[in-house]
Amino acid sequence: MWKALLVLALALAFAAAPLLTPDFGGFDPSLYPQPQDDPPVQPKGYAFAIWGLIYAWLVIHAGFGVIARARHDDWTPTRRPLAASLLVGVPWLSVAMMSPVWASIMIWIMLVCAIAALLRAGPADHWLLRAPIGLYAGWLTAASFVSLGLLAAGWGLVDQRIAAWAAVAGTVLFAIAVQRRSTARTYGAAVVWAFIAIAVQNYATDPWLTGGALVAAALIAIVAAIGPNRRYR
Repeated sequence: MWKALLVLALALAFAAAPLLTPDFGGFDPSLYPQPQDDPPVQPKGYAFAIWGLIYAWLVIHAGFGVIARARHDDWTPTRRPLAASLLVGVPWLSVAMMSPVWASIMIWIMLVCAIAALLRAGPADHWLLRAPIGLYAGWLTAASFVSLGLLAAGWGLVDQRIAAWAAVAGTVLFAIAVQRRSTARTYGAAVVWAFIAIAVQNYATDPWLTGGALVAAALIAIVAAIGPNRRYR
């Protein structure tokens, strides 16, 4: 029971975190040695509205877990890694306002823990168990590679366009590997949402990157539609 209560408490704190950082509107471009103004790797601003759905669904997931699945074999294995991800996520916005490097490290920790929770989830209660965790993990996948792209361009390792292409390629490979192991199509849906927003971000300035992002979205959608490898079903 205590693990279920911990996940609920952390989900509520995670959902409330934006209220404590109302001024956050993405990474401050001036925090990078080479300021990242309107970077092509970053999805169009509207895409971040997905966080509202993620917050709400995780709270519903955690609340149902406490009320009806406190000691359920399909739920229990997810709780430690999900709690770890949410614990790191609670202060993430505050850290992101000060240090994109630490924020990137933290979001990768969040991602690894969220993927662990997703892959440990059992078949019961799909829309209350795997679906919300999948949406959360999928968006973290895109966000994690975007953060690397911003760091690479912001520290002058590569130019913005190469960083964007590398982030798209990395996200595709990572997401396919995860989606082939999970029946949670919400994971792929979140990644597709991010790719479409990257295409929208670049459609007026970089048709090649726009096309690449749309092809990436189509690939993930196909993999999600096919479903996981038979051994993981």
